[in-house]
Amino acid sequence: MKDESPRHDGFKTLKGSPRMKKTAGICIILALLFTSVGCPSGLVPMSGRVTYSDNGEPLETGTVSFTTSRFHARGTIKEDGRYTIGSYTEDDGLPPDTYQIYVSGAVRYEGEDKDGRPVAVPLIDEKFTAPATSGLTLKVDGSTKTLDFQVDRAPATK
Repeated sequence: MKDESPRHDGFKTLKGSPRMKKTAGICIILALLFTSVGCPSGLVPMSGRVTYSDNGEPLETGTVSFTTSRFHARGTIKEDGRYTIGSYTEDDGLPPDTYQIYVSGAVRYEGEDKDGRPVAVPLIDEKFTAPATSGLTLKVDGSTKTLDFQVDRAPATK
């Protein structure tokens, strides 16, 4: 008696139009690419402390940002002035490059405006809130893993 069951020869029996096969191949390639993009290999750990230039007290709030034209990483400033930079997670570091550094969100809230919203009062000089004016840069290459820096207080407002 002859076996009449269909024969399965792995990929030799793959059926479908050439277009379907091409689409499946492209999907596999894209899946491989997307699983490798954004992997944190090669990141340099980076942390530090932000203090006021007039007395060395810690800046207790805000975000430190490291930025280039292609990449941005940041870390939250804790009450003791310390921060840890993260790119893909909170503290995984950042890729080697030369970064401009600035601080954002360094405010305290005092009272309310006429609409009942809290009024944000800046804690640091405005020049430290933009990468182009902060004057802070660092080449991250693995040899430096800590950046402590000082900021000036915001001018008193009337």
